[in-house]
Amino acid sequence: MRRLYVKCNSYRTFGKRVIKLLGKGKGGYSYLASDGTNQYVLKQIHHEPCSYYQFGDKIQSELNDYNRLKKIGITMPKMLDIDIENERILKEYIEGDTIFDMVKSEYVEQVKAMCKLLYVNNTNIDYFPTNFVVQNEALYYIDYECNDYMEEWNFENWGIKYWSKTPEFIEYVNKH
Repeated sequence: MRRLYVKCNSYRTFGKRVIKLLGKGKGGYSYLASDGTNQYVLKQIHHEPCSYYQFGDKIQSELNDYNRLKKIGITMPKMLDIDIENERILKEYIEGDTIFDMVKSEYVEQVKAMCKLLYVNNTNIDYFPTNFVVQNEALYYIDYECNDYMEEWNFENWGIKYWSKTPEFIEYVNKH
């Protein structure tokens, strides 16, 4: 296990021991980390190419998206700190299984409740099931990515395909 130190805008240093990689997304790597008492998620932004998505300033987008979703009222982990210069985010850790691991449709009603809040605010999120964790039967959106609403990318037209054992879901599992 290595140590990852995060120099934050407040000029404090958060010394967190990285425990393991939790996952890699379009915009970064997320690591489980600990200070010996609490667990956190450290997200390190990466700049690897993504053929189906265009990014601007990734770290600023994360902060803007977090603030947008927080204002809308989406259940998600708190952003505890951000290091703009080194492109790192310290998040609250939400322990639980992802929807991808569970492939259960019983949480569809909770995501549809999120959609009601999002759609009236002209917003879509990334509905892929690895972006949702269930803790104590409550659904959390653990990513901060959001975009202006487009019907083709809403939950009903795109996301739902990956929330059950549809052909799209099975194809994704077989490829990855």
